[in-house]
Amino acid sequence: MTQLVAALRKDLLLSWRSRAQAAAVVIFGATALLLLSFAVGPDAAALRRLAGGFLWVALLFSSTLALAESFRAETEQRALEGLLLLPANAPSLFYGKALANWLQLLLVGVGLLPVLVVLYDPDVGRLPALCGILALGTAGLSAPGTLYAGMSAQVRAQQVLLPLLLFPLVVPVLLAAVKASSLLLLGDPMGQAGSWALLLLAFNGIFWPLCGLLFGHVIEE
Repeated sequence: MTQLVAALRKDLLLSWRSRAQAAAVVIFGATALLLLSFAVGPDAAALRRLAGGFLWVALLFSSTLALAESFRAETEQRALEGLLLLPANAPSLFYGKALANWLQLLLVGVGLLPVLVVLYDPDVGRLPALCGILALGTAGLSAPGTLYAGMSAQVRAQQVLLPLLLFPLVVPVLLAAVKASSLLLLGDPMGQAGSWALLLLAFNGIFWPLCGLLFGHVIEE
């Protein structure tokens, strides 16, 4: 636990020092939401109906930028090899970085909510419940995203390879997050949002331990 806290503190400090990059990720997501709203046109009912899906599309594209950036410091001047030489196990390094990535993606998602309100006019009273789905969904993106970002960190075409590896794996996360978000924003008379939230929780319960176990082998290779 001490090693995990130290790794988390290190990654949070690096994220704070590169906060301009985090702001650029939020701006990128906001631009995606704006362009998607232009594609629908001035149809208020259609915009409200598609708001949940468009939010996760923008967040997915933004997450690839944030996840790739999370390993930039480790790839400079062979700092990744230096981390592996420390008296700390690989799972601690993984969970420290994955938690930092999760917090950053969650902040990006929360930062996109005001843009969503302005462009898509959803029910503002349901946004607090949506934050819970954002927490579960971004956790589902963070664990495999951190693993694949570490796997492709030494590859020259990381910005291209990371989405190709990550997107097929997180399809269940996107489906569950979009359905739960849409139900919360549009109304859920049958109480189906809880089932989709349980699917997100199950995905996280499987992939967070699994990615932690695989991280050491991926980094060593």
